[in-house]
Amino acid sequence: MPAPLQHPAGLGLELHDLLVTFAEHGGASRAVLDVREFTVTGARQIAVCGPSGSGKTTLLNVLAGLLRPQRGSVHWAAVQVTALSEPALDRWRRETVGLVFQQFHLFPGLSALDNVLLPLHFTQWSVTARQRSRALKLLDRVAVAPGGDPRTLSRGELQRVALARALLPNPPVVLADEPTASLDRTTARSISAMLSTLCRETGATLIVATHDTTLADELDEAYDIVECGLKQRPMRRSVDRLAVTA
Repeated sequence: MPAPLQHPAGLGLELHDLLVTFAEHGGASRAVLDVREFTVTGARQIAVCGPSGSGKTTLLNVLAGLLRPQRGSVHWAAVQVTALSEPALDRWRRETVGLVFQQFHLFPGLSALDNVLLPLHFTQWSVTARQRSRALKLLDRVAVAPGGDPRTLSRGELQRVALARALLPNPPVVLADEPTASLDRTTARSISAMLSTLCRETGATLIVATHDTTLADELDEAYDIVECGLKQRPMRRSVDRLAVTA
């Protein structure tokens, strides 16, 4: 088995001349993303905003190597993801990216702990004591009992289990797709705070696709998808902080 890849915490991102198109009825194609240049410094926390259908999820899929663009390159640190073969890409993604989906993708027949540990079984014979200990600590941090049954957990609890699963391997990159969608305001604030705090503790680079403007303003930077490109938006939190300081 190849040795695990070694990563510094919080990988930097560079996009160059990125084009993603989707085929439409009749054979024509429509541009969804057309990004000339986009850079994220390692360990930063970034929101990508826009209404449904604007291309937020498509962008995350490209960043994770789940979707190949028609043109351009995606670099995470020294790795050009768009140039990797499928086997190398699978390995890179498994060892580098923590994915938080809008749908939780938890198995109702497994406990919360077993759901957190499940991805490990796809690549190794058994779970180590260290991995189990970290899973238990993460569940404690997100306030979900290890034996919790997904069939009886609230939506907020299900999302917290999904967060713990994504963060279990200490990924240097975390990509979250609408992590506060369909949650009430109080639960959404709790989830976004947990996600941000846990990523800051490990130094992971966090990119969140969201239409939640409150969540976007809590992160380091926010960008809107405008005419298939990315446009940085003013951070209301930063403006408020400068006003208070002055």
